Amino acid sequence: MALFNRKRTADTADTADTTAPAATAAVLEADPALAALTGDYTIDPAHSSIGFTVRHAMVTNVRGAFGTYEGTLHLDGADPARSTASLNVTIASIDTGIADRDNHLRSADFFDAESFPLMTFRSTTAERVDGDRYRITGDLTLRDVTKPLTLDLEFHGSATDVYGAERVGFEGSAEILRSDWGLTWNAALETGGVMVSDKVKLTFDISAVKAAPQA
Repeated sequence: MALFNRKRTADTADTADTTAPAATAAVLEADPALAALTGDYTIDPAHSSIGFTVRHAMVTNVRGAFGTYEGTLHLDGADPARSTASLNVTIASIDTGIADRDNHLRSADFFDAESFPLMTFRSTTAERVDGDRYRITGDLTLRDVTKPLTLDLEFHGSATDVYGAERVGFEGSAEILRSDWGLTWNAALETGGVMVSDKVKLTFDISAVKAAPQA
C-alpha cells in the first residue's frame, strides 16, 4: 500500500516538508529505510480494532466492533504501488454491547451471518494525498455483494517493539451506504424518519507485525 512510503525517524518526524510532491516521492523511494520495510506483515488483533458507527432513531449514534478478523499486508518499499492488503472479518463476532441487538444484526434482517459468515476487503490501488494522509481503494464484499470501497488513512509510522518485532501502524475511515450491500432492514418512526440510518461509518486502527525472514 502506498501509505507506507514514508518511515518516521527522529530526524524527520517534526520537520516540515517543503519539497515538491514529485521530488519528495523520488527521494523517499530511494531511502534505504524504506527498503527495510519491504516484506509481509500480519495484522495484530490484540493491538488493532475494526469498528463502525451508525445513527439510531435519528438522534444518537450506536457504535460497535468486530472482535474476530485476520489480515495481511505485503509492503514493497522500492515500489509502494505494488504493495497489497487483504482482510477477512468474521461477521458473527459483531459486538455493540447489547446481546439482543447483536443477535438481530447477525440475523437475515441485517448481515445474515449464517449464510454469509465473512466480510472481506482486497486492495486494488493506493495513493498519497499529502503528508501522512493516504487513500486506498479496494473491493469490499458483504452478503455476497462486491463493491469498491475507498479508505482515507493516516500512516503512523514504523517501530520495533520490546519483543523485537517490527510494526507498522495506520488508522482510517470510510462512509458507506449499507443498502448498497443489501442491508436494507428498517422501521419507520412515528415522529418521522427511520430507526437505522443508511449511512455507516467504518473505522480501522491497525497495527501489523512484519514476518520473520525465511531461513
